[in-house]
Amino acid sequence: MSTPLLIAQISDLHIKRPGALAYGRVDTAAALTRCVTALNRFTPRPALVAISGDLADTPAAEEYEHLKRLLAPLEIPIAAVPGNHDSRELMRATLPDRAYAQPSGPLNSSRAVGPLDLVLLDSSVPGKPHGELDRETLAWLDTTLASSPSRPALIFLHHPPFVTGIRHMDVQNLRNAAALGDILRRYPRARLVAAGHIHRATLTQFAGIPATICPAPNHAVALDLEDSLPPSLMVEPPAFHLHAWFAGEGFGDLVTHHVPIGDFLGPFPFFGPGGRLL
Repeated sequence: MSTPLLIAQISDLHIKRPGALAYGRVDTAAALTRCVTALNRFTPRPALVAISGDLADTPAAEEYEHLKRLLAPLEIPIAAVPGNHDSRELMRATLPDRAYAQPSGPLNSSRAVGPLDLVLLDSSVPGKPHGELDRETLAWLDTTLASSPSRPALIFLHHPPFVTGIRHMDVQNLRNAAALGDILRRYPRARLVAAGHIHRATLTQFAGIPATICPAPNHAVALDLEDSLPPSLMVEPPAFHLHAWFAGEGFGDLVTHHVPIGDFLGPFPFFGPGGRLL
């Protein structure tokens, strides 16, 4: 089997002003620094890092400048979409990207990474926590997917188009998920929907294809499936997602790995001299 094409996904960075902690307790800047270190030392190196929203927290210009400094050591190209904590205008000014599909408004973009297409959709609604893809974005997605029918495509956005069972987050999800699903069903080349927003690794199917939520490098939304807690966070092991695409017949094969961030014991060999199992 050939070496896969790797796309790393990080999400929900929630960078604040220097020295400030998210919710009074989470050092999101230190968390991003650890994440950047982990990405830089990963082998084989990912071809691109997709950031699926909530780059800043308030948002404020000072937060985006801090974000820019924290991302500067990253040795891998990035592509990003805003989340509900972001400002389109501030993000466009601080992280200019010639791949943005429109000069103003939603920060949609697409790019070819080898034989793979990445399509990033801006699901943010200015001033609101929930997500929605406006008419212009849906039309752009339809046109983009129709333009190269033989190339596999990965779809990134901030708001999940499916429920997780965490009620206070589900009410903020993508409001017009059905419209997104209608488009994706028309294009078999769409191989994955990859979201953020929940700060938890989650797997399901949407519109007949795999759909994931990327964990965060800092904190998680508490896994409260009984609606028994006020909206709460947990400080759990941080991680990112690594989407590995293997060339093959048709649109190839796609596998998503959950990669913890940190220093861990190993690797240790399974077999000793002579091939004997240890």
